Amino acid sequence: MINFQKITNFSPMSRSIAVELCASSVESLSIAAKYDVTRIELCQDLDQGGLTPSPGLFQFAKDLQLETHVLIRPRAGGFSYTLEEKKVMLDDIKFFKENGAAGITIGALKENFELDLEFLTRVKEQAGNLHLTFHRAVDESIEWRRSLEELIDLSFHRVLTSGFSSNVDNGFHILQQMIAWSSSRIEIMPGGGVNTNNVQRLIQDAKVRSIHFSGTSKVLLDEESAFSETILRVEEKKVKRLLDKIKEL
Repeated sequence: MINFQKITNFSPMSRSIAVELCASSVESLSIAAKYDVTRIELCQDLDQGGLTPSPGLFQFAKDLQLETHVLIRPRAGGFSYTLEEKKVMLDDIKFFKENGAAGITIGALKENFELDLEFLTRVKEQAGNLHLTFHRAVDESIEWRRSLEELIDLSFHRVLTSGFSSNVDNGFHILQQMIAWSSSRIEIMPGGGVNTNNVQRLIQDAKVRSIHFSGTSKVLLDEESAFSETILRVEEKKVKRLLDKIKEL
């Protein structure tokens, strides 16, 4: 199996590239294990942007010995949460921490789109030593420099971002600025539209050290059923192509 953290022949400088697969199903977890990705962001309902996964799906990821970072998001939509929703999120963090998660991925904003620092402080306390990633809610915050500084002060380890845009292509130049601004104080991980056409640019020009992608396409599930749904479903060939591309660089 391919271990991308051990690749050392990148140009112009030697560094490893971490690959995070957004995994939302038994199938995607099996693919993550097959290709030995660095880690997963575990969620469910990817067609709704990803929601907190079930304990059973989490256990399946653990059984596959995947480094599992769990998405904490109780519902679809924006990132300003009620007191009741925050309680659920804190309880979820407690559960996954006690059951062996490597980290959590979370985002929370106030109604005015500033970071919800009071709640995020409670998240940090509840998470303890878990690895902390702030997700693409950062792209909806007021100003990225301010948001990054606040997350650094809170000791978050990583930010998942499209560069304050809808995808990494449109946000490429902001991604470059975010990486320069962070100055290795917090990791900037691009996500949202990462594919074989832009991953080389992200690695060689933006000099990212990790990437996040799902390798999914829209499919009609169980077409003959009265309960048929269109969902985002992982495609193994997409995952393999992207990993092969990274290996080639």
